[in-house]
Order: sequence, then structure tokens, then C-alpha cells
Amino acid sequence: MTIGAGLIVANNYYNQPLLGKIAREFNVSEATANNIAMLTQIGYAMGLLLLIPLGDMFRRKKIIIADFIVIILSLLAFAVSTNIYITFVSSFVIGFSSVVPQMFVPIAAQLSRPDEKGKNVGLVMSGLLVGILVSRVFSGLIGEYWGWREVYYIAIGIVTIFGIAIVIVLPDIKPTFHGTYLKLMQSLLHYIKTVPSLRLASVRGALGFGSFMAFWTTLTFHLERPPFFAGSDIAGMLGLVGVGGAVAASAVGRMTDRMNKNILIVAAIIMMIVSWIIFGMWGFSYAGLIVGIILLDVGLQSMHITNQTIVFSTNPEATNRLNTVYMVSYFIGGSLGTFISGKAWNSFGWYGSVGVGTSFVLIALIAHWLFAGKVKQH
Repeated sequence: MTIGAGLIVANNYYNQPLLGKIAREFNVSEATANNIAMLTQIGYAMGLLLLIPLGDMFRRKKIIIADFIVIILSLLAFAVSTNIYITFVSSFVIGFSSVVPQMFVPIAAQLSRPDEKGKNVGLVMSGLLVGILVSRVFSGLIGEYWGWREVYYIAIGIVTIFGIAIVIVLPDIKPTFHGTYLKLMQSLLHYIKTVPSLRLASVRGALGFGSFMAFWTTLTFHLERPPFFAGSDIAGMLGLVGVGGAVAASAVGRMTDRMNKNILIVAAIIMMIVSWIIFGMWGFSYAGLIVGIILLDVGLQSMHITNQTIVFSTNPEATNRLNTVYMVSYFIGGSLGTFISGKAWNSFGWYGSVGVGTSFVLIALIAHWLFAGKVKQH
């Protein structure tokens, strides 16, 4: 599941280092091309909302296998697209279908002993983050030397091979919800209303990921300008710097089982704020970008793992639905960060992106300070 989380989530992030190339090929503005990344995030949020709850209602293995077929078809549509509008639609479907890793995370929590839940969730999440990082490196290099379409042809092969492995290896877990799809979706509202820690974690996650996406979706445009004059390969390679976040995901997962979660969350948010200060002051040097990326990735993943450990500890019989609420909020935040930073980039350049990213995490810190004392952090 750790390997699969990385391989599938990568589909959502291949486009980021390639946005400049796609914009030039279809003769559209950078802001227009940026909608590819935004629509992928929106699609992912919709997939989380409509597909992930089914994991509590049906056998997850069957859902996952069917989903793989849709992933392959959407990747193919993107690879052969002849205009920007086809890339928009296929980007949405890629995001919508690539939600399988968010079925793996609740499975890991459900199969774990209570004292190992945080560690195992962190392990799967570290695989997911490695997939995000490697996807940018992979697509940046392949896009620079072979072309952006070839990235997606190779992705089709990867997904097909892993789909076969899923059929053979993945354990099949019996459903825990018995009722109609309408009642299943209504139960999401029930958990939103009755679990305050879920609401607060969702707000923190949304703002944190929005800040993260504000950086990564405008980085390619930033690097194409002076003083860098760099291509998609460099944008992708900078993704490797975030490997610290993957290490943090595994380490923080173990820490959440025995440490005060409020302290971990505050430390993570402050780390992200510091990263944006560095981007603002030294963002026109590789050294500044590298240090900032490390802090941004470690901060986000630390907050994310802590949030998920809190969420999964509330109602074990509804892990998929709890994860749905949290992750839908998370990716709505990501799509907002992408959209707003794209607009800010068009108007104010790099400092516009820095302003958006900083604002998101400052609001997250304020929200946590205002409400954390009133909410039990399991």
C-alpha cells in the first residue's frame, strides 16, 4: 500500500513542472495553463467525496480495481489531447480517479493495533509523499528531454503494472456500513456536525495544503524567469529537496502515538510560516528555495499526519467517511491555493505567490489557537 500510494498519487502532480511547456504548445497564458493543476485538485476532491465513502459500503478491492481502468483512460486522454480544453477535462478525471491512496490510508489504520496506528498511517503517507516528490522529478526530466506527452504514456504503463499487483496482493476488507448510498452520504454530515476535532483538522489541512500548492504551482513560472532561466527539469529536481517531508511523515507518525498533538501541530505551522519568510527574502536564489522547500514540506506533512491520526481515532467504524471529510477539505484548500496564487502571480509575480502562501498558514495558526483548546485532540 505504501508503494501504491506513491505510484498513484503521482498522477496528480506530473503536470506541475510541465505547465510552462503545455502553455507554449497550446499558445495559452500561464494563468490558463495553471487551471490544469487546479482542475486536477478539484477532481481529486470530488473523487474523495463521491468515491471514498464507498469503501465503507462495498468491498474496497473491487472499487479499487474498477477505478484503475478509469485512471488509465484519463491518462491516455491527457497524453493525446489536441487542445487545452481536452487537457482540462482529462485533468479533472485524472484527479477524480486517482483517489486510491486515500483508501489505502484507512485500510492501514483499520488493520493496525491501536499503539501502531500512527506509525502505519505515517508509513503509507510517507510513500504517498515520496510519490509526489518523485513525480515532479520524473515528469520534469522526461518532459524536458522527451516531451510532456511521453510522461503520461509512461504513467499508463506504471498504473497498468501496479493494477495487476493490486489484484494479486491487496487484502479484501468487508464493508462496515449497511444501507443506501444516500444514507452513506448523509452520514458524512452527521460526522461533520458531531466531531469537532474532525472540523478543526479539516480546516487546518485545507489551509496548509493551499499554502503548499501556492508554492509548487507557481515555482515553474518563477524558475523560467531571471535569475534562473531554468526548464522543467530543474523544477522537477527541486522536488527531491522535499524528501525531508517523507522522512518526517514516518517519524511524526510514530511521535503522534505518544506526544501532545497540539504541540506538534503548532510546531508544524510555525515551520511553514518560516518557510514563506525565507521564500520572500531569499526566493531568488537556489539556496533560499532549497531551505524553504525543506521547511514547507516537513511542516505540511507533520501537520497532515497529526491531523489524520486525530481523525482516525474518533470513530474506527467509519474511517473511510472520516477520511473523506478531511481529504475533501484538504484538496479544496489545495485547489483554492492553486487558483489564488495563479491570479496573484499574474498580478504581482513571485511576491504575490509568497503573500498567498503566507496568508493561508497564518489563518491556519489563528484558527488552531482559537479552537484547539475547545476541541479534544484524541
